[in-house]
Amino acid sequence: MEKVKVSLRPILNKVNLPTVLKTTILPGDSMERLFVATQVGEIFYIRDGAIRTFLDIRSRIIKLGGSSGGYDERGLLGLAFHPDFYFNGLFYLHYSVAESQGPGALPETFEPNPCDPRTLNLKWLNRETQYDHIDTVEEWILQPNGQPQKRRTLLNLRRPFLNHNGVNSLNFSPETRKLILTTGDGGSGYDPFNLSQNDMEIAGKIIEIDVVNYTFVYNPPVVTRFDELPLPIQETLSVMAKGVRNIPGISFQRFYNQYVKYVGNVGQDLVESIFSFAQYKTIPVTQLTQNSLMTSEPDQDGFINFGWRGWEGAFPTSIIRACSADPTLDEKTIAYYNEAVQNSMKRLQPLTSYFHKDPRPDKFEGTALTGVQAYMGNGIPDLTGCVVFTDLDKDEESPPPGRGVLAYTRVRSDGKPNDFSVIETDYNFGSGSAYYVSLGTNMDQTRLYLGVYGSTKVTDFNQGTVFEIVP
Repeated sequence: MEKVKVSLRPILNKVNLPTVLKTTILPGDSMERLFVATQVGEIFYIRDGAIRTFLDIRSRIIKLGGSSGGYDERGLLGLAFHPDFYFNGLFYLHYSVAESQGPGALPETFEPNPCDPRTLNLKWLNRETQYDHIDTVEEWILQPNGQPQKRRTLLNLRRPFLNHNGVNSLNFSPETRKLILTTGDGGSGYDPFNLSQNDMEIAGKIIEIDVVNYTFVYNPPVVTRFDELPLPIQETLSVMAKGVRNIPGISFQRFYNQYVKYVGNVGQDLVESIFSFAQYKTIPVTQLTQNSLMTSEPDQDGFINFGWRGWEGAFPTSIIRACSADPTLDEKTIAYYNEAVQNSMKRLQPLTSYFHKDPRPDKFEGTALTGVQAYMGNGIPDLTGCVVFTDLDKDEESPPPGRGVLAYTRVRSDGKPNDFSVIETDYNFGSGSAYYVSLGTNMDQTRLYLGVYGSTKVTDFNQGTVFEIVP
């Protein structure tokens, strides 16, 4: 693949962790504005060269970073504008609720042991007391006076652990005009309770929400499973995919009369993976719950399954331990052999993958996938029609400063998996760290925006910069 070089043009400096970057046209306005949502609960937009506050919900957000030394995956995680936002003022938020902290679902760090079947078949018990926090998905409206106001709550989700809650987790589908919610597997590591493959679990799924026909249910219950939801809410939900570990959103790319969907699944220890698909089948939640009551399997032909937890991208999920005979080598043991076999023919193959350890000189060793976006502009011709992605830090074992990385791939005409290439940048970050934490685009995907942070800790404030990626 061609070597591509780009420049990074700073747009916004000294911002808190920028988790969502997207544009929209405000009611009564004539131009798209870039909106930046931060993990701590601020939403800014840029107009006439000035930074303006659109919404500040920091008081609604759970206290971040306290018990984890500053690292946190909770907070304001999703922002999506309704396709008719210009006319109706509706937008949607996903965030972790203030004062909803629990003790967690397990007392200690989890790692499966293939020699101990108990570790392979754990159940999430006492869910009403053994959980980490509560996430909420809400509908808001921009009032005629320019002030946003909460309109209703769509979902309240109890989450077992601190991490894997999704990021850039709300996006509207241009195909169905439905709100797409991407939920991580609930966290810890290795998906201890196998929530991602369980059809009744909300965790580890891509979910379509029909906000047009969504019946008002005041104070929806806090749930973890689809069958715990009131029927009027179930009737507006369908499941688009399962087998999710953690996803930095979903990107749609139009080709003629269809859309290609791009989804990145964050890896465990081996590999980060980007998937693509055009055709897919959704399963209504009401059908899933009925099948559960009848203990029958729903027809899942055409249903997207990314394979987690049995598969980490194109590889069976493995436990990695240093070899005692040679510390430079690793011993890799398949963590869930039976699940890998069961899902081997049901899962979607990745479009491309990159590795945490990679000896090839023209590649990089990644840490965590943080953004996936289709690019349809002509400003950077070598990237036109490609999918661009970001990794947090290109070598987690190197000494500071940390450096994120940009890369790209494209869908092959024969449908087979493709290679990827690193995108070179000319920006000088100096001696400070520059972790690539988010990737965004404008409405017609002709511009790309990159969120960079100088720390991996949410408690280190005002260390973020938002760039536009330019030729």
